[in-house]
Amino acid sequence: MRIITWNCNGAFRDKFNILSDFNADLYVIQECENPAETQHKGYKQWTANYLWIGDTKNKGLGIFAKNNIELKRLNWSNQYKAHKVKYFLPCSINNDFDLLAVWNHRNHSTIFEYIGQFWIYLQINKLKLNNSLIIGDFNSNKIWDKWDRWWNHSNVVAELKEIGIESLYHYYWDEEQGSESNPTFYMHRKLEKPYHIDYAFGSKEFLTRLKTMQIGAENHWLKFSDHLPIICEFE
Repeated sequence: MRIITWNCNGAFRDKFNILSDFNADLYVIQECENPAETQHKGYKQWTANYLWIGDTKNKGLGIFAKNNIELKRLNWSNQYKAHKVKYFLPCSINNDFDLLAVWNHRNHSTIFEYIGQFWIYLQINKLKLNNSLIIGDFNSNKIWDKWDRWWNHSNVVAELKEIGIESLYHYYWDEEQGSESNPTFYMHRKLEKPYHIDYAFGSKEFLTRLKTMQIGAENHWLKFSDHLPIICEFE
């Protein structure tokens, strides 16, 4: 099974075709349009089997699958007291494993922004994640940890490890958090501003079945987005 995550930086209706050569089984796409409200016939056809969430029709989080794959949305809570976190899209894949698509957002929060959104979601749904692949744009890295916050990037990584979930990139490339040699994002598409902020986390089953893991080449993908796609292939 081949799975790709990519923050397309909007206008996915004009970009989906560049992913076709990968022939992936699943695509997790951030900042994409709602297929139900598009007038683009090619995009509507390409997204025939999908799940999508978002606040506006032009920019949300989508999971797109081949027609022979069953996607079933899971009713996991994203509400913590008065705070509703976003964007998280959990689903079952062929009743075989659960996939949690992620697009960590600022969400108008001055305290629990970005990785703080995921930390809250993790507290609510931790017991459901033990056989899951968690994948997407986390907008986070260990280099931005703040010592006075108990929910920083390192805390999240540690909490995931406690339930048997680890970063596929760091397992595959044998690198430490915060010391990634392969960026996934270039701020303002400038080569002098590289960061690693997109991830795939998986339980032991995904670690042992991981066959290859690639990150798209910046000289090609920066023409389309400030993010590079991550391509995971499992035996």
